[in-house]
Amino acid sequence: MKPSVTIIATGGTIAGTAPSSTQAGYTSGKLDINNLIQTVPNLERLARIDGEQFSNVGSQDMSFEIMINLARRINKLLIEEKIDGVVVTHGTDTMEETAFFLNLTIKSPKPVVMTGAMRPFTALSADGPLNLYNAVAVAADPRSCGQGVMVVMNDRIHDAHSLSKTNTTSVETFLSPVNGLLGTVIYGALQYYRGPFQNHTTSSEFSLKGVDSLPRVDIIYACADMPPDLIDCSVASGAKGIVIAGYGNGNMNETTLKKAAQMAQQGIFIIRSSRVPTGRVVRNVEVDDDINQFIASDELNPAKARILLILALLKKRSFQQVQDLFYSY
Repeated sequence: MKPSVTIIATGGTIAGTAPSSTQAGYTSGKLDINNLIQTVPNLERLARIDGEQFSNVGSQDMSFEIMINLARRINKLLIEEKIDGVVVTHGTDTMEETAFFLNLTIKSPKPVVMTGAMRPFTALSADGPLNLYNAVAVAADPRSCGQGVMVVMNDRIHDAHSLSKTNTTSVETFLSPVNGLLGTVIYGALQYYRGPFQNHTTSSEFSLKGVDSLPRVDIIYACADMPPDLIDCSVASGAKGIVIAGYGNGNMNETTLKKAAQMAQQGIFIIRSSRVPTGRVVRNVEVDDDINQFIASDELNPAKARILLILALLKKRSFQQVQDLFYSY
């Protein structure tokens, strides 16, 4: 018997249309899931397919409300014995954030695979149909169990922890530059190179039970002569944590560092991440994290560091406990 895969559509470029096949501008989320399924040849050879239109937004409008409800819906689906895996279609702009959020809040070993497109459905050489075909192939394969939430784009299989969007327009936009790919999928044929290194899904301690809203965490982008009052504005607006997208190894200028340390002493969690695309942020290198009570983001970029801190703040934790989470997830 063929495996059963449910495709959950949230909108994005993969469902986008434009008046011309050769223009850059388009409208996201114009097609529903049934239209997408019908346009992918031989999809039914891979699995028994069900489609569900969950939302229809460009991923620039992806909200935590949608993410929470999406995680709950996927968890509910995967409890059912008849469902072997889930594919989520999603815009690429915030795909890495939703993927990481789901990676920490899904409670099943069954495959959850996200996919999307860099070119709208109506574009010349649209990439969405093959991405969707490959995503279903990954979700339907028993070897995908226990791999955590994955993203399949451009014949590549990424884990949610490692991938980053690296180009504004290229179909090769998603890379996993620090840890490398999980594997590849070529016209539905899979090859895995490794498994995920960090805690995820069934090994994750995070739960959305009873959660209706999430604490505010802001990202402040470091730049030359950055003003420290941005931190004041963030805290005054209700932020419980701040991620500094710092220079180099998560650094910041002296005035901002002093202000951040002051806020850390008042109980605001300060995460040092980096605006640099690759590399780890290591504790106590240029900044004394122990004295200032800062947290080093390790491998996580600012967007994912924000997601982890938001979920960490759902319960009371010490500075050291939060730092340990960044080494574990």
